[in-house]
Amino acid sequence: MPFLALLSDRSPHVALPALLEVAPDVKIEPLSASSLGHVLELEPEAVLVDAGENPPQAWSILTALRDRDARVPVAVILERDQLERYPWHEAADELVYPGAPAAELHVRLAMLRRRAGAGDGTVIRLGALAIDTETYRVTASGRPLDLTFKEFELLRFLAQRPGRVSTRPALLREVWGYDFYGGTRTVDVHVRRLRSKLGPEHEHLIETVRSVGYRAADVEA
Repeated sequence: MPFLALLSDRSPHVALPALLEVAPDVKIEPLSASSLGHVLELEPEAVLVDAGENPPQAWSILTALRDRDARVPVAVILERDQLERYPWHEAADELVYPGAPAAELHVRLAMLRRRAGAGDGTVIRLGALAIDTETYRVTASGRPLDLTFKEFELLRFLAQRPGRVSTRPALLREVWGYDFYGGTRTVDVHVRRLRSKLGPEHEHLIETVRSVGYRAADVEA
């Protein structure tokens, strides 16, 4: 299920009182650079960085997220008197005031998701993989993958049907097209290359069904 990540040294009740009312599933991590790797590995729907108590530290975290090119939507929680302290717009996608009521916070988060392309079917999630069907970009735990067009199409086709087995002939037909006359070995070669690019920690997401074909693992996003 989608969730938000909050980077803060304060409880959400203090940092952003309306947050738990709008988004019950929130993962809270310390406002520290050491939290970034873990947060990105979790693949949250969006990250909220609390700048209300420690703006310099929050700015450092925001720039680190930007430099990682993590592609996760980011909102900064900021007091009004800190608006001109840093160029927040260069590192965050949205601004939220700590006292924002639930209705306002709901709208801001919805706008954040829309700008990021979330919730409109352009991003398919398979475990730690995020597959953007609009930009043809795939990340694994925040790490970009360099896939060929057919590798991307194969991954997308399987990920859209988690747990469902596709035979090799079916994959040739659906991914390569009706006019493709290559043998089923083509599918095996592409699956092998795809698994290699996913790496040891994610290759299990593409499962082999012996004597039948392949399927995407039926895992929680």
